[in-house]
Amino acid sequence: MKEFIIATNNAHKVVEIERILSPLGITAVTAGERGIDLGNVVEDGDSFAANAYIKAKHAFDLCHSPVIADDSGLCVDALDGRPGIYSARYGGEDATYLEKIALLLDELKDVPDEKRTAHFTCAVCCILDENTVIEVEGRCEGMIAHAPAGEGGFGYDPVFVVDGKSFASLSGDEKDIYSHRGNALRNLRDALKGSLS
Repeated sequence: MKEFIIATNNAHKVVEIERILSPLGITAVTAGERGIDLGNVVEDGDSFAANAYIKAKHAFDLCHSPVIADDSGLCVDALDGRPGIYSARYGGEDATYLEKIALLLDELKDVPDEKRTAHFTCAVCCILDENTVIEVEGRCEGMIAHAPAGEGGFGYDPVFVVDGKSFASLSGDEKDIYSHRGNALRNLRDALKGSLS
């Protein structure tokens, strides 16, 4: 098995990444599991891809081993693409996802169903060594529900609806089929096949 450091503290992301990349013999671990403190990284890029690279480069410089970082967010058409790259900070740095979802639904309270379109975007940056950087993206189109539904997932999953079901109502394997991160990681998996063989 090949070990990749995942530059995140989000255990849900680590599970998703390993689930999709494990057919390549990849084991996903956090830097913390290897006793490395990534500290706080200033994500001041102007795009998901820029922020993913910032996180990956920071982790690689500390770990000196293959790393994967992602940056993702929810873009709502009726809100001119917000919260976008600020999805994690929407409503303030300390806002919980319940509070972020409540704010989102409040902003959309007068928006009719047909205009509640949105998409998730995920940019993934994988640094294998000093000379090998792989950058991919994935996207998933959906709608914003009027109320949260489902017990699974994380983040905005309870209000992001695809084919009539919220992401939080899907199993992990079902979510992988649709999700922005699933799409991005499949693109990464395809790109890695040549590099790891």
